[in-house]
Amino acid sequence: MVMAPMLRIPLPGARCLGHLYRTPARPIKHNVDNSSLQSKLSQARPYSATLSKPQRELLDRTRNIGIIAHIDAGKTTTTERMLFYSGFTRRIGDVDEGSTVTDFLPAERARGITIQSAAITFHWPPEGTEVHQNPQGSSLPRSANSHTINLIDTPGHADFTFEVMRSLRILDGAVCILDGVAGVEAQTEKVWHQASTYQIPRVIYVNKLDRDGAAFGRTVREVSSRLAVYPAVCQIPWFQGGDGPFMLSTFRAFDGREGDDGRAVKMMNLEQLQSEEPALAEEVRRARIALVELLSEQDESIVERFFECDEDHLAVSPADIVDSLRRCVLNPSTRIVPVFAGASFRNMGVQPLLDAVVNLLPSPPEAPDPEVSIGGVKGGLRGLLSGDLIVEQSEKVSSPAKGKKKRKSASLSDPKEAIAKLQSCALAFKVVNDAKRGVLVYVRVYSGSLDRNSLLFNTNLHLSERAPRLLKMYANDAVEVDSIPAGHIGVVVGLKHARTGDTLVSYAGNKATPPEPLTSLQLRPIDVPPPVFFTSVEPDSLSEEKRMQESLSFLLREDPSLHVSVDEESGQTLLSGMGELHLEIARDRLINDLKAKASMGRIEIGYRESGLGASNAITKIFDNEIAGRRGKAGCTASVEPADGKDVTDLADEHTILAETIDGNQIIIRAPGLQVESAAQDDESGHILPPNMDVTTFRTALQNGALAALARGPQFTFPMHNTRVRLTLNPAEHLFGGDTTPSALSSAARQATAAALQDLLSGPGTAMMEPVMNVIISVDEASLGSVVHDISSSRGGHILSLDEEIPISATDAVGSDLVEEPLPPIDPKRVYAPPDPFESASVGADIPASASTPRTITAKVPLKEMVGYLKHLRSLTAGRGTFVMSVDRFENMSAPRQKAVLSELRGGF
Repeated sequence: MVMAPMLRIPLPGARCLGHLYRTPARPIKHNVDNSSLQSKLSQARPYSATLSKPQRELLDRTRNIGIIAHIDAGKTTTTERMLFYSGFTRRIGDVDEGSTVTDFLPAERARGITIQSAAITFHWPPEGTEVHQNPQGSSLPRSANSHTINLIDTPGHADFTFEVMRSLRILDGAVCILDGVAGVEAQTEKVWHQASTYQIPRVIYVNKLDRDGAAFGRTVREVSSRLAVYPAVCQIPWFQGGDGPFMLSTFRAFDGREGDDGRAVKMMNLEQLQSEEPALAEEVRRARIALVELLSEQDESIVERFFECDEDHLAVSPADIVDSLRRCVLNPSTRIVPVFAGASFRNMGVQPLLDAVVNLLPSPPEAPDPEVSIGGVKGGLRGLLSGDLIVEQSEKVSSPAKGKKKRKSASLSDPKEAIAKLQSCALAFKVVNDAKRGVLVYVRVYSGSLDRNSLLFNTNLHLSERAPRLLKMYANDAVEVDSIPAGHIGVVVGLKHARTGDTLVSYAGNKATPPEPLTSLQLRPIDVPPPVFFTSVEPDSLSEEKRMQESLSFLLREDPSLHVSVDEESGQTLLSGMGELHLEIARDRLINDLKAKASMGRIEIGYRESGLGASNAITKIFDNEIAGRRGKAGCTASVEPADGKDVTDLADEHTILAETIDGNQIIIRAPGLQVESAAQDDESGHILPPNMDVTTFRTALQNGALAALARGPQFTFPMHNTRVRLTLNPAEHLFGGDTTPSALSSAARQATAAALQDLLSGPGTAMMEPVMNVIISVDEASLGSVVHDISSSRGGHILSLDEEIPISATDAVGSDLVEEPLPPIDPKRVYAPPDPFESASVGADIPASASTPRTITAKVPLKEMVGYLKHLRSLTAGRGTFVMSVDRFENMSAPRQKAVLSELRGGF
């Protein structure tokens, strides 16, 4: 059953978009005068003020969007249709055949899944389409003009959640694809909440409606109940006679034909639809009324248009409805999300979805102000470019600490002058090793223009690099360009050090280093989640070790969620990742793509170690030569279990650092030490050693403590849930010029390690294992066997069945933005068209709920989840899926600890 989407023919009125559009019988004024929205948008254009009028118009016709969804919802299939209808490709790629454009890695084509996000640029409508002027008062939609769409196809597997997070940071809008049979799945909820942390405007596309068991109405109701938004139904799928052919109902209905590739289409208006399908025409009227009513609750302009049309819902023009929808989509507080329907594999509904991307999702100037961090102060990019954020940062630096006198500010005399010399600011969101072009660094430019041969300063690594070549990527193909303007996505070729997540800036005068505090600028900072799986990596011979280390270094540049460490006892190189599939892909990349001659051991679990009580305070004095220079420093350390208290509540006036890192709390106190300035003659007390600032002083002590915590005293696993108190007595622990940063770090490491050893003679330590938050999707028939397997065989704890569990802090990977829980939405208030197959089966005595999807939420030890996917598929006849994330680390019982240790020793 194939439906052919809309043929793009210029219409005298509005273009077709769901049931919104019909050809107007008379000219309609386009109501775009919304002063509050326009004022917000004008404030959100920090980088467009320096652009020329043609450049601003080009930027307004640009969309940076991503496709997010659960695995196997049809993201790559939908992307292939978008490329085909836009004229980018001449044939439609197939995931099963391995002929898609965006899945070009050998591992992606072999497995049929997306592993790394792919960026591609195309135009919609296709280039060469007649461009219409759209002055104020015109009823032409934005999709009447050709737009540049930078599309990013993201992975759907839970092991690659961090890959999705890297892409979400640079998106202005997103298309969330749902499986019309499975509805809102667990990974969909996860990526939806992650997108909400960045306030990314979204539209929903319900895919696979041609499959048996598809239920558009049920999926719409799930959107309201599980995603806590108001679904605005813009299209209705319809099965003629309850059997087919499938078609999308609109005021200009799209009728599907078998064998079509989606270019040809039969279209009809509402009057024609009434004569051929009266039931469908009536449902379209109900959908139109429900949409106008929903928009009227959030948008005053549509209410005014409604009264001007004598309170006739059907008389409200499609252009006014689209404008209202756009305003609601750009304002996240309305919680209105447009919903579209289709079946991408059957070439249905993709062209109207492209219209929706152009008409409803924001251009770069309209997107939410991206978050930046500079010198420890967080704010928006608009505040940075106006200079206000630097002023705030300068005031914070110069503010006095407790019990101290205010000192003179060392901040910039004119922050706005420094900002004016900032030529460009970009975020490196992806690093890829291309066999032909070398290392490709994907960047999103947020301000100014990134030019070829410009000198880029990396604020994370504090070094500068030239940008010899710039490319515009089209999946695996590229076109060389001279510059990448603000709001666009491009590729820098030739950077030797840039990593995923680095911020790159260029400064006027081609200076290698911009002035303080611009060197600490971070665009949308992201935290890397701790890995939970690891495996050993060994070169085939000693001569191959250097090549293997170089390949591992590049893997770390490309994927920061991978970690490499060396076991001190065995000397093995350990590679850590987020999941089994994650490490399998890393192995394939290492051996097949990077051509490293190495072998990998079996996948192991990253356990932790934790103290059972408090240690005594241990003082260590480090006195030794480091690199030919004498270094001497001292430190006192004690360790204890973290009891759940916030680390900032434990700070006092002598505390110079109180921070939680990797599950451990580090508190550094230095009573009597003047850390604000090295020259304070009017105050008594000790000053910092020469040539050492407070940041270096704190970092040295912190690094020493972290080095000691990386290895537990009894089981050699990293410490977790441990509070380290470092106390530095200036009179006893500082020795003038002999106290170097490396000496301080060594003293802190020795003192912390001695305090950990002191635990063995006292309360002792215990092993901790990661406990996973697991969400399993099965059908009703398999529910009992899966619940029994989790609760009995695997030692898990069932939390709920079919209940929405709040996303934990570990699920919002890489973001310290806390999304407040939204109030629930009553599904009864939501319009959803009836599903044609909601009745029970007739004939065979099969319960109607036998194939009903069920969701199991449980907490299970990670050890029991290794290899669980194969077992789950055997229990559910291949229908079950699951996602999991680290919930927390828990102390193991004595019998379980003994069994795990015995297995580990036997394994080695």
